[in-house]
Amino acid sequence: MSLLLERGDVTLEASSEGLAVRGDVDFEIAAPLAEAGKVWLAEQSAGARITLDLCGVDRVSSAALSVLLEWTRQARSTAVTIDAVKLSPPLANLTRVAGLDELLPVVSDP
Repeated sequence: MSLLLERGDVTLEASSEGLAVRGDVDFEIAAPLAEAGKVWLAEQSAGARITLDLCGVDRVSSAALSVLLEWTRQARSTAVTIDAVKLSPPLANLTRVAGLDELLPVVSDP
């Protein structure tokens, strides 16, 4: 894994499988987090298949969902396929409430 961003308790790591976020994602870190992930996604080959792992984000946060949606848009624009989105239970609940679970390949039991 390679560390793409570390700020406070928030980390973003990349591996051959995709991106993994850990920590409490709030609006202060959302923009740099989204940008770091977008840069990594833009470097991937068209047709690449990845997983977005947000299991390590335990606090319910619409900021984390906005980052996830930004990465989804970037993946689409660079022809990268998101095979799975792994969410912590609090984020999975928020995703369901927001109606986003039907738009994303969410893995129910990460």
